[in-house]
Amino acid sequence: MAQVPQTFFDALAVRTWCGLALESLGRAREDIDAINVYPVADGDTGTNLYLTVESAVAAVEAVFTAYDDGKPTLADAARAMAHGALIGARGNSGTILAQLLRGMAQVLAADGETAHTDGSGLRLALRQAADSARGAVAHPVEGTVLTVASAAADAAGGAEGEDCGAVARAAYEGARTALAATPGQLAVLERAGVVDAGGRGLVAVLGALVETFTGEAVAAFSVLHARVEDGSHGTPLLGEDACPADAEDCGDAVGDGGPAFEVIYLLEAGDDAVARLRERLDGLGDSLVIVGGDGLWNVHVHVDDAGAAVEAGVEAGRPYRIRITHFGIDDAHTTGRQPSRERVQRAVVAVVPGEGLAGLYTEAGATTVLARPGEPPASGELVEAVRRAHAREVVLLPNDADLRHTAAAAAEQARTEGIRVALIPTRSAVQGIAALAVHEPERRFDEDVVSMTSAAGATRYAEVAVAERQSWTMAGICQAGDVLGLVDGDVAVIGSDVTATAESVLDRMLAAGGELVTLVLGDEAPEAIAEHLEARVRESYLAVDTVVYRGGRQGALLLIGVE
Repeated sequence: MAQVPQTFFDALAVRTWCGLALESLGRAREDIDAINVYPVADGDTGTNLYLTVESAVAAVEAVFTAYDDGKPTLADAARAMAHGALIGARGNSGTILAQLLRGMAQVLAADGETAHTDGSGLRLALRQAADSARGAVAHPVEGTVLTVASAAADAAGGAEGEDCGAVARAAYEGARTALAATPGQLAVLERAGVVDAGGRGLVAVLGALVETFTGEAVAAFSVLHARVEDGSHGTPLLGEDACPADAEDCGDAVGDGGPAFEVIYLLEAGDDAVARLRERLDGLGDSLVIVGGDGLWNVHVHVDDAGAAVEAGVEAGRPYRIRITHFGIDDAHTTGRQPSRERVQRAVVAVVPGEGLAGLYTEAGATTVLARPGEPPASGELVEAVRRAHAREVVLLPNDADLRHTAAAAAEQARTEGIRVALIPTRSAVQGIAALAVHEPERRFDEDVVSMTSAAGATRYAEVAVAERQSWTMAGICQAGDVLGLVDGDVAVIGSDVTATAESVLDRMLAAGGELVTLVLGDEAPEAIAEHLEARVRESYLAVDTVVYRGGRQGALLLIGVE
């Protein structure tokens, strides 16, 4: 569905931009990870940027929820975006992105009562973003995300008129051009044959800004690349129609001979203490970035003596959320977390839409994450669930097409902690049920994953729900209150009666054959619907079995699976 353009930069535009940026980074995450060679070839820039923006999205959504009328001011939304990115910033590029967003917020929130700003305000915000990010880095290097940000601000400054869309597009094109030039500015990128990974991520974020104000997605691009592993440099090949500026970015800095640890923490401290901390950490290591202000900072540095970096933070103020990662080792360690029991060999972690299914999955041995209607879990919740499973190997079932990027980011994060994770792209809880039914922990991991993936893929899924508003669908225009039958994610039936609509959906699915029908009833489903549908299957489809589960408060009235 096309994005409704935002004429001015207001609170809704902030919310829209954050959401679109998260989607864009989700699509590009693996490619950005694959070209990450600077400052360390650790293959996580795309994941770190995604997690940083995910935190910003959560903070902005919380602000909208806090207002009774759902209409926060531009200042409130911008500050929330910046604060969310600051506390959730991951890695070198994520920390710099957080400062870019903070710089923008300083301009957008300058007048707390202003409802919106125009192209002039956006130009100033992009300029402040680039300048403040450059000032946060101890030793700025050209050919990185800093260069791309400065080029975007320069191009925006030359855009004519007060239209936010024109300014955003100019910034995006300026960033693309600068990104294409990064291999010529940084030797490690030229040797690897890639562009800067952090800069590539910023281009994706600016592309989302263009879509926010124009309603049009920026042109897609294709990139063929070799993944950079163990410090070696693969050579990406740009597709014939691809713009080099769109090539996935090459990350932050070389790992050969560099510091052994990445240290990140949030810090509560005053400006003077942070100035002294900056000098102390600059003497301990490199890739130093300290962002934030108003008493709260995000500190990022690469050092050989991780303890000294943390001690410096203690002397400056109160460090917390301390994360220490050893480069070149598969697992990352967070201070204060010790193993409490011996790990099991394998576990299944699944997202489920209701309490009833949570009980069903738990009985089958899975660790569950409850996704309440309208409240999808963040990647951090999925990572915590993977940790809670306490297994060496984990099969992750997102059970929702919209969670694919979130689950992928969580899986990547869990892998850095030494956990072997396989993500099966289940789109519905009924596909997860099918996968769980064939799960055998005693099998080899790869064999188990293949079997579970095959079972999920062989299960068609549908749901019956009530439309909340008028909308265009594949089956025509629906009105608020209409009963919708969705098959494989698309509206196939629009009706007025729940049972009749469900029967129509079931007939469509069984027309292609099937051996087992799974029905998962929500709390608001009609009492007799399961009995009616079971009778329909018995009478019209010989040799097809039916199983019924109670899903609880799962959002949809009914989930249907056909194997």
